[in-house]
Order: sequence, then C-alpha cells, then structure tokens
Amino acid sequence: MVLQLENVSKRFGQFTAVNELSLLIPEKEMFGFLGANGAGKTTTFRMILGLLEPTGGKITWDGKLIDYSTSHLVGYLPEERGLYPKLKVREQIVYLARLRGMQKAEAVKALHAWLERFKIPEYENKKIEELSKGNQQKIQFIAAVIHKPKLLILDEPFSGLDPVNVELLKEAVVSLKENGATIVFSSHRMEHVEEMCEHLCILHKGSPVVHGELKEIKRTFGKKNLVIHADFSLDFLKNHFGVLKAKATAQGIHLQIEGEMIAEQILKEIVGKGFIRKFELEEPSLNDIFIEKVGDSYE
Repeated sequence: MVLQLENVSKRFGQFTAVNELSLLIPEKEMFGFLGANGAGKTTTFRMILGLLEPTGGKITWDGKLIDYSTSHLVGYLPEERGLYPKLKVREQIVYLARLRGMQKAEAVKALHAWLERFKIPEYENKKIEELSKGNQQKIQFIAAVIHKPKLLILDEPFSGLDPVNVELLKEAVVSLKENGATIVFSSHRMEHVEEMCEHLCILHKGSPVVHGELKEIKRTFGKKNLVIHADFSLDFLKNHFGVLKAKATAQGIHLQIEGEMIAEQILKEIVGKGFIRKFELEEPSLNDIFIEKVGDSYE
C-alpha cells in the first residue's frame, strides 16, 4: 500500500501553498515531513486525507483515492487539537471509534489498553477540559490510532509535550510502525525526524528542496562536523583552509569542514600544542542540512 503524490499543487487564489509535489511513501515506513511554518505541510496532509481538493495532480494510496470508503484505514492527528471539551474521555473516544466502524466493547477495551500504556487510567471518566494540555494531546493521539489505522498522519505530534511524554509517544509511534502502519509525520524538531525516519522531505514555500533517504541525503551533503575540546586556544582554526563555519564553545570549538581530508590536516596541526580531550568527526546533522537549504526563514 504505497502512498503516492504525483505533481500535486494547491492554490488559494493567487497564493500557491503546494507546488508540483511528487512523493512516493513506502508501505510500513515512517516518513518525515519538515518545513518552516507556512511551507505547505498541513495543506499537503489535508489533501492526502481528502479534506482539501488538489488544484492539480493526483494522490493515491494503494492505487486508489482516499475517501470515505477508506477512512476506517486512516488515522489523523491534526496540529490544531479538536476534542469536545465537555465530553468525558471515554465518551469521546468511543464515539470517534464507532465512526471508524468499531464496536463499543472493542473500543472500550482498546481505550483501557492505551490509557494504561500512557499511565493515565484514572482519566477515563474525566472531561477533556479538566486535563492538562499534554494529557489532552495523549487523548487526541489515542483518538487517531484507536482503530489500528494502516496509514497514520501525525501533524506535529510532539509539540507542547514534556520530554517524558515525548518519549512515551515516540515509543507508541514506533510500535505502530512495527505492527505494519505507514506513518507520515511532520515536526519542527529535527532530532525526532533524524531518530525515527528512514526517508524524508523538506518543503520550502510549497516545493521540495530535499527529498530522499536520510543516509543518502547526509552522504551527498558532503560536509562534516568536527568537534575539538582542548586545553589550549583553537581560535586560529577559524581561518583554516577548508573550514566553512566555526563556533567557539566553553570546551573548545565546533567546525563545519569540507571533508575528512581537512580533519586530517587539522589534527596534524594541533598535535603537540597541548592536551586534546576530544577530536570527533561527525556526520552533518539534519539541522545543518535544513538551515543550508531553507536558510533564515526557518522559525
């Protein structure tokens, strides 16, 4: 069940929100969607779900359009939360699960399992408005996955959560993928995408500026990061040949360099000058790549 977008565009009057976007999202994989605010991520999600009609192009899942006949196979966690504040958690989840074709008893059983997993069983009969923002987020997540969707779309699933709850939710997302779901998620947090996704797309003003396998994207970026901690000044390295960026730290210096050969040259130059506590060559981070491709427009 491959999710495919072919030359998809969406225009609102004169404004183009998504421009000729083509993506192939493999089955049973986690796909990361990155971009600054206004890049077109949410608009793309709404088109995938059939909530918005593309101005041009085609979106198919397993060769078919996504519509009401497939809605029981799809889960969606919107960035803007949409729970009924006056309803109790149990009423809310059972109602939404019934809309997805589940029986009441089956929905209650699944709800209990999820509440236990998220360490909030006591919230079953609480009204949504009585819960903290983080716990409302967990309930919204349960609403998106209660019916065991085959395709799950998560729009900023970790926003507003503390680190403990981020880990809980991340574990849940990974287990859904391991059980066969195809997951597409957007995030502002590069490290989450880096940790969880094999493929990704960076959108900028509605167009993909980077798209492909994470390993390959990093390899073709070419540049490396070099971290040096030493007991002597490393400021002279800022002007070294092959150094593209330099940032002094309390322990030493962080450099972005053109490649491994430059690291070798730098090592030869600093050996013998004093005690070196750390000399580490790292792959470029997704953050480095994002900033290079999207620039200062990222918030």
